[in-house]
Amino acid sequence: FQTVFVRKNKPLKDPLSSCRLQGFKLEDYLIGQPLGKGCSAAVYEAALPLPSDGQGSVERIHPAGKGPTAQQDQGAEEEPKHQQKVAFPLAIKMMWNISAGSSSTAILQAMKEELVPATAVALAGEYGAVPCHRNSIFGRKKLQPHPNIIQVIRAFTSSVPLLPGALTDYPDVLPLHLNPRGIGYNRTLFLVMKNYPCTLRQYLRENIPDTRVATMMILQLLEGVDHLVRHGIAHRDLKSDNILVEFDSAGCPWLVIADFGSCLVDENTGLRQPFTTNSMDRGGNGSLMAPEVITASSGPRTVIDYSKVDAWAVGAIAYEILSLRNPFYGYEDSTLESRTYREDQLPKLPDYVPREVQQVIKMLLQRDPSKRISARVAANVLHLSLWGENVLASESLTLDQMIAWLLCQSAATLLMDGLVDRSRVETKMKMCFLANLEYADLWAAVFLLLSWRNRSG
Repeated sequence: FQTVFVRKNKPLKDPLSSCRLQGFKLEDYLIGQPLGKGCSAAVYEAALPLPSDGQGSVERIHPAGKGPTAQQDQGAEEEPKHQQKVAFPLAIKMMWNISAGSSSTAILQAMKEELVPATAVALAGEYGAVPCHRNSIFGRKKLQPHPNIIQVIRAFTSSVPLLPGALTDYPDVLPLHLNPRGIGYNRTLFLVMKNYPCTLRQYLRENIPDTRVATMMILQLLEGVDHLVRHGIAHRDLKSDNILVEFDSAGCPWLVIADFGSCLVDENTGLRQPFTTNSMDRGGNGSLMAPEVITASSGPRTVIDYSKVDAWAVGAIAYEILSLRNPFYGYEDSTLESRTYREDQLPKLPDYVPREVQQVIKMLLQRDPSKRISARVAANVLHLSLWGENVLASESLTLDQMIAWLLCQSAATLLMDGLVDRSRVETKMKMCFLANLEYADLWAAVFLLLSWRNRSG
């Protein structure tokens, strides 16, 4: 199963696959309006120039740093969202450089975590001062593509331009020649990605997914986290703002984990990070920091195990996906803190949430990581609960029955992928399941499911 589906389980088509020799310089791009900003970067819509179609469809797109000011653009008539997406299929993330200097080598070394989801092609361009043997400089861990992990399709350093909104949204991080009071350096890192319609937080503000769709959304996050763990990477800043959303042909949300600036990626220590002083970086979002991380006390022998911290964060985000308040965000008296909460304080999930989903969330939020379910086993549970009802109905499930069911699932999935629609979320999730089958993890999920059902029965 793995031999077949590891090869077939690829992410969606690279939007720059037809322009493999383009896009390695900022000047190649047409930059549009800002999409958002965080604590370390600003993101803009972008496109590679296309020949004019004679209809002015890209009239308002302008080269990097040469667009209208915010004041000039305020009177412009707003374009329909779908037209904007056609005009700007890409997004450019401009990192704020206030400490790495203006050397391309230093910038790429200081911001190498951002390059974790970069494709091999993304790093094939020219970087000015950076020598050709870049792998030894970056020390970048190679992350295989995955349907639920963002892909950085171009990465390069360039001079910081004056982009729309810069003087109002982030003036302090601009270089001196753009803002006399700015503290930024003249050069920084730029990352080019696909332009997604919205973040998970934005999607959930306007939509209430039904329980099956919500289950598949949680499943996608677990598959993404499991993929990171298998490659010795911890994201450490999972939250609904760092998860991007697009939609398959049936309208099902397709979730993609983004923003790797706080990730842990260390070839030497893996996911067990020595924590010798309090000044060492524990990760990003303090509200969704797993108990074993936030309660750790530094010392010469202290080690923080990050292998299940992202799985814990998925458990918290699952409340949001189920249209409930995240129990670890500030809501006055009802707020829990990961440092001190008890499992019996977690908000009760509504009865309409399937029993298996409730139990998975409960196990993801176990304080003790040794009792916490892994992302892989949790994903297997949800896979089996979604489309394994026939095999689970057997009173005495045998290995032969499971193998026969897996063969049927494999054949059906291959047919769906080849004959119907390659962009369907359900098909991709089945491929992830079949590509990551391991005997112990599969039977652990079966045991949990059957024990929950027998207990309730």
